[in-house]
Amino acid sequence: MGSKLSISEIFYSIQGESCYAGFPCIFIRLSGCNLRCNYCDADYTWDEGDSQEIGTVLSTVDDYPCRLVEVTGGEPLFQETSIQLLTELTARELTVLLETNGSIPIDRVPAGVTVILDVKCPDSGSKDSFHPGNIRFVKQRLKREANSCEMKFVLSSKDDYCWAKDFISHHELIDTLPILFSPVQKRISPSDLAEWLMEDGLNVRLQLQLHAILWPDISRGV
Repeated sequence: MGSKLSISEIFYSIQGESCYAGFPCIFIRLSGCNLRCNYCDADYTWDEGDSQEIGTVLSTVDDYPCRLVEVTGGEPLFQETSIQLLTELTARELTVLLETNGSIPIDRVPAGVTVILDVKCPDSGSKDSFHPGNIRFVKQRLKREANSCEMKFVLSSKDDYCWAKDFISHHELIDTLPILFSPVQKRISPSDLAEWLMEDGLNVRLQLQLHAILWPDISRGV
């Protein structure tokens, strides 16, 4: 019997975040998470999921007319067998994205995967969850393979914005990888975030959730 994963859902949609935003994408959403962010839009993954063999997951992926796939959650790395899934996906010569919350080391993530590291800001409710070794692992991955990492900050307040700005400055991340700032809906106006970025001349990308704009009344499967 093959290795298994707890799966929340697998669906085909438009990539709504990251530098791949706008492209058709297959999403493999794994169950379980070690954090409890207060703005989470996928909190249904915390406690639900169906056990599936990796071979079954791969067969589902093969059914879609798409070569871009993202493994997300929940927190994908919370499940040990997610590394095997990522390895199998890259072996199929797919373009593979991994969205992870930054609290678990990414050093075992296979080459060929683009890691989207979501650094949790203080007002997320998951303050100080970032694994300090991940800065080193990100820089190592970028040295081996350009464009192999992105870093995302989801902002709930002006304090979060200032914290994120200090984080990327302290770790000397500007101009080393794509950095994306995303406002939490109903907490920060996108136009306000745009103004802050322009005032500071900060070389990061303002990111809105494209899928939430396209399908504002649908919360799952998009």
